[in-house]
Amino acid sequence: MSIFEAIFLGFIQGMTEFLPVSSSGHLAIAQHYLPNFQQPGVLFDVMLHVGTMVAVIIYFRKDIIQLATSPFLKGEEPKVYRHMLKLLILGSVPTAIIGLLFKDFFTGLFDNLTVVSSMLLVTGCLLFVSERVRNDGRRTADMNISDALIVGIAQGCAIVPGISRSGATISTLLFKGVEGETAARFSFLLALPAVFGAALLSLKDISQVASAEVPAYVLGTAVAFAAGLFSIHFLMKVIRKKRLFAFAIYCWLAGATFLLISF
Repeated sequence: MSIFEAIFLGFIQGMTEFLPVSSSGHLAIAQHYLPNFQQPGVLFDVMLHVGTMVAVIIYFRKDIIQLATSPFLKGEEPKVYRHMLKLLILGSVPTAIIGLLFKDFFTGLFDNLTVVSSMLLVTGCLLFVSERVRNDGRRTADMNISDALIVGIAQGCAIVPGISRSGATISTLLFKGVEGETAARFSFLLALPAVFGAALLSLKDISQVASAEVPAYVLGTAVAFAAGLFSIHFLMKVIRKKRLFAFAIYCWLAGATFLLISF
């Protein structure tokens, strides 16, 4: 893998991880057309995800500090964050179960352009319908165990390349009447344990990375981080303006185009 390929893929990951258009689907399509692209397992993909998750930590640092300190503080605000922490833990359980049981099967689908393209069409439908039925009103304090478990399942299903993780989780919460910004913030925070869990599982592949490729891995991760910060900021604006349908149209166009190419 060249430096250029790493930077290119890092940019794609950073821009599409938070925008609800499936970063895994875009990476799979891009890697499909890069000649002789190889990586041990999905280590490079996971490293790019780590870069974007560091962007989440930076962007939502105040929320993360509140979550970490809430068990030791009293008052209404710490109470809300303790509630969120409980829901994030519960939501991570179904994601972990799905990831551990089906990781190898779904990883094998990354080379299947037909599956990736079809799942982009599904993502577009999720975004379009959720925006249509959206009924903002419920905030963090109003979320319940059912919300956490269902959105955790949605995040687990997003291991399928072409299903947007942020699209699936935000759409699920919008379906359940959660306010848009609350849904986005919960979605991004819920991704942290899932991504770092995947990173730990991929550590076994590090020894297979040639020393000459280490700079490419580092640069790709750094670019994913920088692009990720921008895309989080952009998506939060889109959520406020209720414009997710634009991403639905993009997913339909991209999915249909590459589905035709795959045939």
